[in-house]
Amino acid sequence: MATAPAGAGPVNARDEILARVRAALAGRPDAEVEVPRRYARAADTGDVVRLFAQRVGDYRARVRVVAPAMLAAAVAAELRNAAVGTLAVPPDLPGEWWAGAAVELRVDSPALSVGELDGCDGVLTGCAVAIAETGTIVLDGGPGQGRRALTLVPDVHVCVVPAAAIVGTVPEAVARLDGARPLTWISGPSATSDIELNRVEGVHGPRNLVVLVVAPGTGGG
Repeated sequence: MATAPAGAGPVNARDEILARVRAALAGRPDAEVEVPRRYARAADTGDVVRLFAQRVGDYRARVRVVAPAMLAAAVAAELRNAAVGTLAVPPDLPGEWWAGAAVELRVDSPALSVGELDGCDGVLTGCAVAIAETGTIVLDGGPGQGRRALTLVPDVHVCVVPAAAIVGTVPEAVARLDGARPLTWISGPSATSDIELNRVEGVHGPRNLVVLVVAPGTGGG
């Protein structure tokens, strides 16, 4: 317990700290003061699609750049390669994305239970924005993304990233996002390490991340 001034009752540490803050701010103007932001809001990252694909690959994720006409075939191939037999999807995901995929489809409407999600081998979604400099994908629960649990429980996450959704830097991504929405930032498959640096995957989300970058004019497939 902190010592109170003479004649005053005892105060706790919180009260003492707040009292010091009030004293330090005494006489300051009430008007908001603009804080200068001198950090770089953008950078010349060159070809953002190429850089994003490279950085995602650095995280041990599988990444492919495909033409729009090849997306359905690429999704089907990646689901087959990952042995996904049961696929969860958001209710508003474009049906043409999984057309031809040999899977049992489970649409998250009504919302699948945790047990039902755990019974799904994989999930297919879109994204809100992607960051080339860090190889990060951001989901905000918007169109084609579904709720957060949908992408955290199944073991394989196949994420479709339109080239138009890729920005160069984190500040550029933040400028596109609504901070009031539930944001999930994904940099590679879920992984952590213990004190001896033994890597463990799949603790906080999917062990396997597949990223399909859709870029018009590309010959990738």
